[in-house]
Amino acid sequence: MSNPPSGAASFVKTSVKQPYIWAIAALVLLLIINLIKDPSYLGISVNAVTGDLSGNLIDILRASAPIMMIAVGMTLVIATRGIDLSVGSVMAVSGAVSMEFMHDAGDGSLGSALMAIALALGISAFLGLINGVLVSIVGLQPFITTLIMMLAGRGLAKVITSGQNTSASNEFFRWIANGTVLGFPVVFVIGAVIVALVALLVRRSALGLMIESIGINPKAARMAGIRPVGLLIFVYILSAVLAGVAGIFSTASVMTVEVAKTGFSSEMDAILAVVIGGTSLAGGKFSLTGSVIGALLIATLDKTIVFLAIPSSATPAFKAIVIVAICLLQSQRVRALFSQRRARTSTPRKEAVSA
Repeated sequence: MSNPPSGAASFVKTSVKQPYIWAIAALVLLLIINLIKDPSYLGISVNAVTGDLSGNLIDILRASAPIMMIAVGMTLVIATRGIDLSVGSVMAVSGAVSMEFMHDAGDGSLGSALMAIALALGISAFLGLINGVLVSIVGLQPFITTLIMMLAGRGLAKVITSGQNTSASNEFFRWIANGTVLGFPVVFVIGAVIVALVALLVRRSALGLMIESIGINPKAARMAGIRPVGLLIFVYILSAVLAGVAGIFSTASVMTVEVAKTGFSSEMDAILAVVIGGTSLAGGKFSLTGSVIGALLIATLDKTIVFLAIPSSATPAFKAIVIVAICLLQSQRVRALFSQRRARTSTPRKEAVSA
């Protein structure tokens, strides 16, 4: 009779089944690779005057905040069998609105910074509302709807800035991206708080289950009394608002919005972070924890590419290899093939012992 697994063995067995465990393994592997090149890579120093923390890990946390925002919003959209390709453009619109307002105000006050943030998030929510209405009420495909918004949003940002890169001067706004709280980057602290609030909202209420039910079986969800229209509008508005937050984070770091570059290809990073985190593109069950880990992995991967001095021409290939490897390790079919192979190799050994 076989003994029941110990607590540690049971924990390991349960952890391996988590869809994002391979993302954690890849994250650790990237850090080990960087450590091999530079043993002091994970070192964190403290500024004796300000008390701020500095180091590569702090830089990774700071860079992961915008990705984390759009990944969390994208997770909920994908859970409903949708997609949001407009998050990068919404980031550009958010940055354009905030920079233009503060540039015109020119006083550098806290009130101007708060008003700029409110306007940026307000127009982001409006763009998300348009996406939600077109998907849930008009019945357009999410891919087509958000693709149109991706093009229209980038054009709107150009109209707001008159096609020029807009800069502003406001220390309160700059503090959001470059300031620190207890030594940690403000931008990451704000991002972590927002993620925690979203997690509480969808996991401590029936909202998360209703979102998952729409993605698993929309017809059964309707028969159970769940109205998808309001939920779809909500997730697209939330995705756009979080993209607006990411746009504020991105522009606040340099206090300049570049319409052609702000948020460029961010939608791809968001989708990759969601997939790496274990959420299926087919909709249904989702993992906000996995998406956050995916965002950290992508930020670490970008940092590693720069740190290893990989040529820009080879960067997409390097990034694709890492991500494909993680997705293969997450695949149940691939794991089943490995399990079958292990079973075949272990059977002859058992027969040999019994003989």
